[in-house]
Amino acid sequence: MGGDNGPEVVLQGAYNYLRDHVGNGVKLHIVGKKDLLSDIWNSFKKTDSFPIEFVHASEIVGMDEPISRGLKKRDSSLAVALRMHKMGEVDSVVSAGNTGVCMAAGIRSLGRLEGVSRPAITSSFPTLKDKSVVVLDVGANVDSPPQNLYQFAVMGSIYASYINQLNRPTVGLLSIGEEKVKGNESTLQAYKLLERSSLNFIGNIEGNDILTGKCDVVVTDGFAGNIILKFGESIKTYLFTKMKRQVSSNLFSRAGAFLLAPFLRRLKNTFDPAKYGGAPLLGVNGVVIISHGSSNDLAIRNAIRVAVRMVNENVNEHISGKLAGHNIAENVKS
Repeated sequence: MGGDNGPEVVLQGAYNYLRDHVGNGVKLHIVGKKDLLSDIWNSFKKTDSFPIEFVHASEIVGMDEPISRGLKKRDSSLAVALRMHKMGEVDSVVSAGNTGVCMAAGIRSLGRLEGVSRPAITSSFPTLKDKSVVVLDVGANVDSPPQNLYQFAVMGSIYASYINQLNRPTVGLLSIGEEKVKGNESTLQAYKLLERSSLNFIGNIEGNDILTGKCDVVVTDGFAGNIILKFGESIKTYLFTKMKRQVSSNLFSRAGAFLLAPFLRRLKNTFDPAKYGGAPLLGVNGVVIISHGSSNDLAIRNAIRVAVRMVNENVNEHISGKLAGHNIAENVKS
């Protein structure tokens, strides 16, 4: 039970998911201060028939708490939830708490899938083609050698296939130019691996290709990926702040905004990260969805939806089936 907006928002998101998916066989286990959670839940209407259980956790990991300190809290809601996942009591974990602690605890508690060297945080962005593009890694690994970039490509391609329902999704390697000779050493070697793979690899892409929908999966290291993620989050704020200033400048602008209101609402929804729910931590031996600390109830609802889809589509089984026993290192620099 984490997030900047308190347990009320998390519970509202859980309520909305259960309300909208009656009879799908999903039971939610909400971990945190049990008495507090029960009181909030009981304040909602018509909840008696919903499959939900509250599990007590006595400790709280602060949003700005250092990873080393957060990992020591063995009775935090995150630690308890991950233990339940490891023991097979739940099939997935969704957290809007401390991202760093969630990532580190997820890897330490669940371990890695066979064949995966480093898990990656995965995010989705809107594109001009009215479909989302999967970007990974967006923060789990600052430096990524070529074999890790190859694994990210495999994991991202499988995720896009089963979650976005794409047949042979196209994969692009983020670099400083489209030519195969451009990029740092890791990118150059990763290009060779991807070029020889069975993936639908289209070559290098540049930063200005991401939102055009040139490819379905963008592969990069966590340093560049996290910069892209944070810049992407700023676009919505920038656009609508500028629009509001222009609209308030004169009567004609306000009249124009009134006529454009339906379009502006659709545009705002396009850039709303809540529609994607959260960022899957691909490569761990489990299903972990890391939601933004400022997630609203819609984001929580959609994060649960993504977790359920990943479980139902056996995404991890497909990843390990592709990477297990595959020696990538021997192909590097060959």
